[in-house]
Amino acid sequence: MLDVVIPVYNEEQDLEPCVVRLHDHLARTFPYGFRITIADNASTDRTPEVSARLEQTLQGVRAFRLEEKGRGRALRTVWSASDAPVLAYMDVDLSTDLNALLPLVAPLISGHSDLAIGSRLARSSRVVRGPKREFISRAYNLILRSSLQARFSDAQCGFKAIRRDVAQRLLPMVEDTGWFFDTEMLVLAERAGLRIHEVPVDWVDDPDSTVHIYQTAVNDLKGVWRVGRALGGGALPLDRLARPFGEDPRDRELPGVPGGLARQLVGFCVVGAFSTLFYLLLYSLSRQAVGPQVANAFALLISAVANTSFNRRLTFGVRGPDRAVRHQAQGLVVFAIGLALTSGSLAALDAATDHPQHSTELTVLIAANLAATVLRFLLFRIWVFPERRTDTTQQPDPAPQYAVRPGSPDQNPRNAR
Repeated sequence: MLDVVIPVYNEEQDLEPCVVRLHDHLARTFPYGFRITIADNASTDRTPEVSARLEQTLQGVRAFRLEEKGRGRALRTVWSASDAPVLAYMDVDLSTDLNALLPLVAPLISGHSDLAIGSRLARSSRVVRGPKREFISRAYNLILRSSLQARFSDAQCGFKAIRRDVAQRLLPMVEDTGWFFDTEMLVLAERAGLRIHEVPVDWVDDPDSTVHIYQTAVNDLKGVWRVGRALGGGALPLDRLARPFGEDPRDRELPGVPGGLARQLVGFCVVGAFSTLFYLLLYSLSRQAVGPQVANAFALLISAVANTSFNRRLTFGVRGPDRAVRHQAQGLVVFAIGLALTSGSLAALDAATDHPQHSTELTVLIAANLAATVLRFLLFRIWVFPERRTDTTQQPDPAPQYAVRPGSPDQNPRNAR
């Protein structure tokens, strides 16, 4: 049921006591069959000999040798070859309290979540480590939240798990082979809408850790830049990960909930209300520096791009980067029509009054925008986002045939204890 991977590099001193401790904990507390896989990242000391001895003396321990370094490479290699329904990993120093292991993997075994991570930054976590590592960890997660809009709290805690069927789809998309592997995997999973379960952990930092903090931080920042560019450019096929694992309640129409035209009208009105407020704010701010026509064109252009993006996703249910540029171009045509209506109303107001008050300008613009809004909805529905979207890019992939659910009768009987 569970395969726990321990990536190691030159850990001949700590490897044996840590594996023995982990094996004893799992044998006493874990109610399912388990395996411990030692992933040796091209160690140059006696680590391979220690791994081989543990494989021979402890039942359920396997040694795996890689000829290249890289924690991400080790996890990808072992996880991709494992037959266990749930895959996990932890650092060899066992800094995380092992009592958090069962809460970590339980939602994956039940099928409720897709990934699970231990968090040292949760409120109920108890962490013992120096101020330098604490600052670096919190600063790194702040960077992730501000640059990649990550919502998970702790990217680099060495205590994570993933379902095998999820890993088989997700891992080929993760490029990093080092310490940024965790972050990239979590960002892609979160952007694709997969469920990430977080467990508060008790953590005692290892003062003898061989991790090079500053070099790792530099590599992580490079990874953030690379993933951010890929996400911004739509280069990642996240639609391949979007809800492929069973039924999603968001795909089901509930009785009593308006659908079709009524649902689109509600969504369009909500987006339109916020877009109008955004437009008025932009107009009021820019009107202090430029004339009414320039301020109107600027505010309408920015709010129109935002309006098209939100209507594309929320009102008409179009996901993924496919045809996004085309939709924005069509949205700009709709913007030009709205610009003609609002600009014409301002021109008429100027012709009727020499020096109209600012409140009068806003009133006229609101009325013109209401007329433009009705026309915008009709054009969006008929021309930009027509109902006849049937291409496969908008449909979730079917569940993979190789996926094995926990508790399924198709599981390999060798995994049972």
